[in-house]
Amino acid sequence: MELYSTKKISPNVSIGEAVLKGLPDDNGLYMPVQIPELPKSFFDGIEKMTFQDIGFTVSQALLGKSVDDQSLRKILAEAFDFETPLVKIKEGFSVLELFHGPTAAFKDFGARFMSRLMRYFLQQTNQEINILVATSGDTGSAVGHGFLGVEGIRVTILYPKGKVSDIQEKQLTTIGGNVSALEIDGTFDDCQRLVKSAFLDEELSSKLNLTSANSINIARLIPQSFYYFHAYAQLKSDGKPVVFSVPSGNFGNLCGGLIAKKMGLPIAHFIASTNVNDIVPEYLRSGVFHARPSIETISNAMDVGNPSNFPRMLALHDWEYDKIKNEISAFSFDDNETKQAMREVFNECDYTLCPHTAVAYLGLKNWLQEQHEAFNGVLLSTAHPAKFIDVVEETLKAKILIPERLQEALSKEKVAQPMSGKFDDFKSWLLG
Repeated sequence: MELYSTKKISPNVSIGEAVLKGLPDDNGLYMPVQIPELPKSFFDGIEKMTFQDIGFTVSQALLGKSVDDQSLRKILAEAFDFETPLVKIKEGFSVLELFHGPTAAFKDFGARFMSRLMRYFLQQTNQEINILVATSGDTGSAVGHGFLGVEGIRVTILYPKGKVSDIQEKQLTTIGGNVSALEIDGTFDDCQRLVKSAFLDEELSSKLNLTSANSINIARLIPQSFYYFHAYAQLKSDGKPVVFSVPSGNFGNLCGGLIAKKMGLPIAHFIASTNVNDIVPEYLRSGVFHARPSIETISNAMDVGNPSNFPRMLALHDWEYDKIKNEISAFSFDDNETKQAMREVFNECDYTLCPHTAVAYLGLKNWLQEQHEAFNGVLLSTAHPAKFIDVVEETLKAKILIPERLQEALSKEKVAQPMSGKFDDFKSWLLG
């Protein structure tokens, strides 16, 4: 698998180099030079395949001979030892529950696959690496738990002070071992800026082997394509076109779906559903991409003012506005609308949505109202509602159960290093 930088300045690299390096030197994003199309025979029998079997076929096509088949199957078996159910809540609306992994968020898919893929490549090179990851909530805990105890890897998580839920913070700050948490006085965009600045700093580059585990790392996107195939497999027998509504912040999740479609998955349409941080919906309306400071909402994992994966979205559409506009519709919703959707689904369908999944529900609902044929709509449910227990219980006026794996984190003591949003402070800490 050969990859290029979206800025097309840095030289092409192998998948091993891209995974361990994270970002090209030109500060672009790595993308496959070629995205292979899977054979018709794969789709003819996809409904009979397990999640791991689907993942093996897809990743084998992408990775080529970079990982031997036996090691690849072991990586998949270790990474995806949990369920990915599709739950129909009403006609035309199904929820793909992506929160059954160890940290109760969809980020487990990318983090667990990536940690094992990195371990595979590190064993071949005898390198040691330092992973920097900015998080708006769920990425940090998923990465931390995914890499906990992996020899030769140290993880530093940056999260915005006071802008993640209590359970998210406990998950971030109680991992220990080779994982450290930094509580940044700022927003998620400030955390992301610090990480990107560190990669571009020559002194840090010469002294530390830095890489990223955010969705800017291509290893995160590969497994995020798997569950699109898996959802389609469960709906194939209905014979209706399938559309996906994706709650979106950094847009890595949506890029996983775009890669799946490039590989031949018959997805009829994508819906990018955002909160009031509507940078991409605004782009699809106007053709102008305008990054701006993020606004705090109850769907905090989507509080992103400069989506990192936007260049990948453009690259997957040959940098043509008309192509991306035809394939993706976008909607944005405020907190009041999000809460109303949570109440609507709870009362009408007896189903509890987290705030992010509620945004996806609204996006699909709005899009379906404009259509004149029947579709199977899939909401990607990115986190267990208990991760946002205060807002969910206050909105629904009901108690929800906290899974045991989340209760365990709540019982532990927070360990985090407070830090300003200044790069010099961050650099000094890294060097120290």
